[in-house]
Amino acid sequence: MRIRPPGPPLPADMAHLMAVALGQRPADMAVTNASLVNVYTGEVLHGQGIAIGGERIAYVGPDPSPCIGPTTTVIDAGGKYLVPGFIDCHSHLCYLVTPDQFLRYAIPAGTTTIVTETLEIAFPLGVKGVLGYLSALRGQPIKLLATAPILSTPSPAAEAGAYGPREVSRLLREPDILGLGETYWAAALNGNQRILDIFSTVLKSGKVLEGHSAGAREHKLQAYMSLGLTSCHEATTATEALERARAGAWTLIREGSIRRELDEVAAIKDTGIDTRLLCLTSDGVEPPEAVTQGHMDSLVQRAIDLGFPPITAIQTATLNPAQRLRIDHMVGGIAPGRYADMLLLPDLKRIGPQLVISNGRVVAQEGKLRVPPRRHRFPQWFHMHFNFTKPRPETFAIPAPNGQPQATVRTIDMVTPLVTREGKATLPARDGYLQVNGGLIKAAVVEWKHQAGKVFTAPLRGWGLKRGAAASSAAWEATAIVAVGANDTDMALAVARVMELKGGSVVVVDGRVVAEMPLPIAGIISLQPIEEVAASQEQFNSSLHALGVSFPNPHLSLVTLTTGAIPHCRLTESGLVNLRDGKTLGLSVE
Repeated sequence: MRIRPPGPPLPADMAHLMAVALGQRPADMAVTNASLVNVYTGEVLHGQGIAIGGERIAYVGPDPSPCIGPTTTVIDAGGKYLVPGFIDCHSHLCYLVTPDQFLRYAIPAGTTTIVTETLEIAFPLGVKGVLGYLSALRGQPIKLLATAPILSTPSPAAEAGAYGPREVSRLLREPDILGLGETYWAAALNGNQRILDIFSTVLKSGKVLEGHSAGAREHKLQAYMSLGLTSCHEATTATEALERARAGAWTLIREGSIRRELDEVAAIKDTGIDTRLLCLTSDGVEPPEAVTQGHMDSLVQRAIDLGFPPITAIQTATLNPAQRLRIDHMVGGIAPGRYADMLLLPDLKRIGPQLVISNGRVVAQEGKLRVPPRRHRFPQWFHMHFNFTKPRPETFAIPAPNGQPQATVRTIDMVTPLVTREGKATLPARDGYLQVNGGLIKAAVVEWKHQAGKVFTAPLRGWGLKRGAAASSAAWEATAIVAVGANDTDMALAVARVMELKGGSVVVVDGRVVAEMPLPIAGIISLQPIEEVAASQEQFNSSLHALGVSFPNPHLSLVTLTTGAIPHCRLTESGLVNLRDGKTLGLSVE
């Protein structure tokens, strides 16, 4: 099994490939009698053969027989379609489950390359954590690549502890880090010098800048792209996708656990534009969806169902993302010199891989793994620990400004299960503390790394929670435990239980834990099998549904209260942050 990161062939590999192509050495594997989907020309070529030397393709054409010897493993495609292995060009692997557990379902679905963000591991563990996590990605049956995180965050504490260009340069030296991960446009346009300096460093390296321009239009979008960004996975409509493509941005159509926009964006196919800048991506698949829905196969199938021509849909998950990431010399098509990543499909309109070949090996067949993913042992320093006192119920009390009998304060209002805005409420006080009522509950952040034990609590509208509380250490872009609750006692118990688990997500009702999901690796990753994690997450969500929460994925709604990725009002250890201008605000509006 290959341990070194994917890259150009070594001189010995080159010599072997030439010898196989010329019929001087036998191929290790050959596929014959295939209907080849050539994503470079957009055509289907019947009666084709492929000769493979080691991990790479040596020959593609109508006559592979000179390359076949007595030691060659020959696969007769029987006229079925041979397409390149699928690429998920923007994912989030370091979240909830270990890489090997996710690959158990991604590989049979035809995914042979995944490019993952690493920001989740970087916030708690820094550059050392990212480099350590790369070790878990290497030596797997398929290619797992990454981007370096910029640590863009609304949290003043996490921003103050973020690294700069020197650390990013260190990460960019890793061959399996392809560039800089998503950077939220508002943070860049608000003049954050650290971010601009990092952008310059990445551009000098020749690697890519991944964009994140949710909500940016016209002049703001153009200003953001002028900084060197060349992609965005945040278009929610065909109009937004077209605007980004016209600006020269690779437009990643998202269809995963966080957002599903393919239905809305699919109308772009009717505009007649060149689709070379369109890519399909998951933006991350959570355990319940991975277990039940697969991975890139379902995205390509959905695109076909929505009217994309099959070859166009396949290009958006193969050649287009490979070109976007500047790795098309390695993957993205079935051609000489590329890694031997390919899928055998009985029907071009029904994406169900009968055979999955990665790095020149059959890794899955008929939906079953043939090569198990490598289980990585994370060192002890990856395991979470908290160095602050467990909160008490009074920790989450909100003092009345200046001891007033009532006060008008800012609230976090849920517009959708993920989008928030700043609201207001006039609340009464008792014994010097505001009484959060009238359909409001509390949301709190407990910082654990940079200002350990610092707490900020705000009124929250629109959650629907009638009783109990929930807490999680998997807060996005923060080193914090995030909690919501209908009463302070259950909030304190939920946070305390997360600390006892050394990371996790917990639901508490009337002083009793009713659901929990341990996440001991950096507070964000479980060591359990993916099926058990999926069941725990579903139990977490169903427990909150029973308490009045109507969001489809309450766990996601909880952990995203701290993110700068989704508009507009976010929760930090120092106050509420308005993402439009980046200002941190207290609760009092006076």
